[in-house]
Amino acid sequence: MKRTAKTRHRDHHVEGLRVHYREAGRPSSTAVVLLHGAPSSSYSFREVLPALGEHVYAVAPDIPGFGFSDVPPLGEYQYTYDGLSRVIEAWLDDLGVTRYVLFVTDYSTPVGYYMATRHPERVLGLVVQNGNAHEAGLGAAWDSARRFWADPTAENKAALPEWLTFEGTRDTYLAGLPAEVAELHPAESWHLDWEHLSRPGSIDVYFQFFVNYRDHVARFGEIADYHAKHQPPCMVLWGRHDPAFDIAEVLAYHDVLTTFEAHIFDAGHFLMETHAAEVSALLVAFSLDALDRARAAA
Repeated sequence: MKRTAKTRHRDHHVEGLRVHYREAGRPSSTAVVLLHGAPSSSYSFREVLPALGEHVYAVAPDIPGFGFSDVPPLGEYQYTYDGLSRVIEAWLDDLGVTRYVLFVTDYSTPVGYYMATRHPERVLGLVVQNGNAHEAGLGAAWDSARRFWADPTAENKAALPEWLTFEGTRDTYLAGLPAEVAELHPAESWHLDWEHLSRPGSIDVYFQFFVNYRDHVARFGEIADYHAKHQPPCMVLWGRHDPAFDIAEVLAYHDVLTTFEAHIFDAGHFLMETHAAEVSALLVAFSLDALDRARAAA
């Protein structure tokens, strides 16, 4: 392995926050930007980064509120996906990254789509892994969330699933998986997530991400317009046992995008925990194709 392909672990101060991040490959103005889901961190990309680093510059931040980045208390910081997307953009600006293939999943999907709709010219390709941007992907599992968003009473909050616990964190990885898939998951992943969530105030911050997801759902029409107008090359990667997002989401992307591919795996919500090698190969090929298209269009 080339030395530059090895993952480097760094901190950067931007917008008054310390952002921890991982990077691999030779620094460049063009990169693959990997945004993690919840309640995880850039740790999710630990096996993917070196594979990408052999070919491209790849960067993966811990989004503020997660991982080893700062987690300011709710009273000192307003956690919104829009605001966090601007922190990530400022961080990329400081790194000198001006164009990128954008990888989103789960709660980073709203962050990524704020970036994409604000600066569509920067997005060379879009990779969506178990992330939602259409009504089709929000099945019955979201009924209690919709009731709470519409009427945030104590009663409606009590009716929400209990996911802000150690057991709930573990179930984000394992719920709904057949035994032969569940046994592929390393337990340290959810233990690390729970270690971070157990810090004072972190669960309140995590719940605020859930509350603000309502605004992401309200933007589905704007996101549809972005897809139709800008037609970013798109690859969807999907763990078919995901209890949160319906597999119908995959076809919703297929229906509107002209340059599109999809890969469905016998996996759960955290696809890279069990299929990192497969995802790495697909990401390398997709990213190189996206960079070739960008060079050809220049």
